[in-house]
Amino acid sequence: MATTEGFVIEAGELRRSYAGGFEAVSGITFSVARGELFALLGTNGAGKTSTVELLEGLAEPSGGTVRVLGHDPYRERAAVRPRTGVMLQEGGFPSDLTVSETVRLWAGCTSGARPSGESLELVGLGHRSGIRVKQLSGGERRRLDLALALLGRPEVLFLDEPTTGLDAEGRQDTWRLVRELRDTGTTVLLTTHYMEEAEVLADRLAIMHQGRIVATGTPAEVSASRPARIRFLLPDDVPAGRLPLTLHAAAEGQRIEIRTHRLQQSLGELLSWAADSGVELGGLDARSATLEEAFLDIARSDTGEAALAGAR
Repeated sequence: MATTEGFVIEAGELRRSYAGGFEAVSGITFSVARGELFALLGTNGAGKTSTVELLEGLAEPSGGTVRVLGHDPYRERAAVRPRTGVMLQEGGFPSDLTVSETVRLWAGCTSGARPSGESLELVGLGHRSGIRVKQLSGGERRRLDLALALLGRPEVLFLDEPTTGLDAEGRQDTWRLVRELRDTGTTVLLTTHYMEEAEVLADRLAIMHQGRIVATGTPAEVSASRPARIRFLLPDDVPAGRLPLTLHAAAEGQRIEIRTHRLQQSLGELLSWAADSGVELGGLDARSATLEEAFLDIARSDTGEAALAGAR
């Protein structure tokens, strides 16, 4: 598979099977443009980690093709690895080394490595350089993971759950650094369980379910594939049956919920009816679907067929 100009990651009908015939990745196709931040989302067992390992060259696909920077990352690892940075979920550092010693050790295996002090300052660990790794908090270890991933000034950066264990300030700092890297041309592929993180950072994203990609697009596009909702309370003397049938309202007593793909029109119709009928709507709340709601709809689908249909 020749690399399409402008794309630095390409997967075509990519598959990965394990012993016993279980297929974790079932023929997925996607691409990531140069300088783009692409988020790969999915529940545990959806296949995203298996996919990322194929992109990183840690395993050979069972079928299909994958190219990173124009090369097969498994068969041409020597051409790909020096140009990529990888932040795994757990780094497995020697616990008795200091932070600085750990970075210097890693730098010895990295082509064109940054100075260790520069890498630590990037992730806010400069003041902890003399501390032993075993004395770091969980969040600080994640920062060290990121420092090592950035040592070689990578063209492509794989981030696997980069902010797990970080406090709110650390998460914001990491987001800022990742944006800066993207803005200077680094292509980033991110996996995360934090929907806010994907919404804030990703230029585009894909949601995996049972080994397949069932939704893809910008965060706004994926959110818009799910219905908006309108919620309110009717007065006790106004039955739900008086609402316009075109609104397809669902009632639980006097609590009303309307799901709609036409939020502005549905809300306008509701407010016009309320004004004409002299009805006051209590606790009126209207909002578009969030990325988290879209994700949860997909996660709750047993087969993914409903999710796939909604993403088309």
